[in-house]
Amino acid sequence: MTETPQSPAPDPHAQGADPTRNLPAQQPSFGGGPQDQPGQFAPPPGAFPPPVGGNYPQYQQTPPMPAQALPTGPVLVTIGDISVEQQRIVTPAGVMPTHGANWSAMDMSRTEEKIPAWAIVLAIIFALACLLGLLFLLVKERKTQGFVQVTVQHGNRTHNTHVGVSSPQQVADVLARVNFARTLCV
Repeated sequence: MTETPQSPAPDPHAQGADPTRNLPAQQPSFGGGPQDQPGQFAPPPGAFPPPVGGNYPQYQQTPPMPAQALPTGPVLVTIGDISVEQQRIVTPAGVMPTHGANWSAMDMSRTEEKIPAWAIVLAIIFALACLLGLLFLLVKERKTQGFVQVTVQHGNRTHNTHVGVSSPQQVADVLARVNFARTLCV
């Protein structure tokens, strides 16, 4: 028996080697199925194929029920992104009727009181001249920051909004708006 010498297999990672040389030739296919024959229609894209075997009940889509439109009217009060009308509350999450809605407001602001920098500078300058300069240390500056969280709920729908405030008067205004909205919901 004589053995025929075989050449070693080419290294596919070798430089200059053609990686597609040993692959079978493939032609791109663009259809060619029975639905592409002349006179035949293909199912619309995304359609389900007919069921195979067995009798399945056919699904019949019921027409949607018409929604009862709430009457629109002028906006009586706005709280953040919530608008309240006589018969409805309009939020980014949807429309709710005013009757039976629950409102809550939570003050999440804080007020800090401190001596301003200009009062400290003047107190140092005038303390050297006379002791009356120390009266500048009695000056206080109040700064309010934060937000008021307002929540409206009707049934299983809830919407929250945060209204930014920078003074105690703004906090009182937002709380008064929520109380006015509560009176409309009775």
